[in-house]
Amino acid sequence: MSTIDTKQRLMETALELIWNSNYDRVGIAEICQKAGVTKGAFYHHFSSKADLFVCASEMEWDQKSREMDEILSPRYDALEQLEKVINLILHKQVQICPEGTPYICGSPIFTAGAQAGCGCNDIQIVAKTMSENAARYFGALVRNLAAEDYLDDDMDALEAGRLAVQYVQGVLTTGRICQNVEEMTHDLRQGLYRLLNVKAEYRKTETTPMAVLTGTDS
Repeated sequence: MSTIDTKQRLMETALELIWNSNYDRVGIAEICQKAGVTKGAFYHHFSSKADLFVCASEMEWDQKSREMDEILSPRYDALEQLEKVINLILHKQVQICPEGTPYICGSPIFTAGAQAGCGCNDIQIVAKTMSENAARYFGALVRNLAAEDYLDDDMDALEAGRLAVQYVQGVLTTGRICQNVEEMTHDLRQGLYRLLNVKAEYRKTETTPMAVLTGTDS
């Protein structure tokens, strides 16, 4: 395995383990074992678990930003953009457990940020940065919805974007606790429609969990 492959593998493994557990419970030894690398290789690339998590979060955001850039491109109208954003969130959050049933992962970045509290400034900073970046994307979406007359009222785009991110994180956190996929799917979509003041006639009513997982829902 090359040096680049080793670093990539460690970052992907860290996010996977933390996503399915939590930041505090996952240790360096577990990450190395799962990734199939030595602790020496780990410390060649990262100074600590926090350093690894920050780099992994930045890698994850790079991927998300490319996906959001594609979704918000002019090739889709604003309502399609909103639906694609909702389905992107659901597709990443709803996974299949070994028993074959869907479960909700939550957000590893924001969960870790909350767990770290004031004890790790770097993790707090990366979680805050991700939140601000996501709010800007939602703000751009709000401007597109308003320009195409999909909203009942004019909104401050940046404020609406910030509120949307806070709402999404709350829904995902509750979803991880309650593990009710159908309820989370419904609440995420309907809550965003209402929060962003989308006109009632444009609100889509449902998406089944399996449709999200298989990508059959547009």
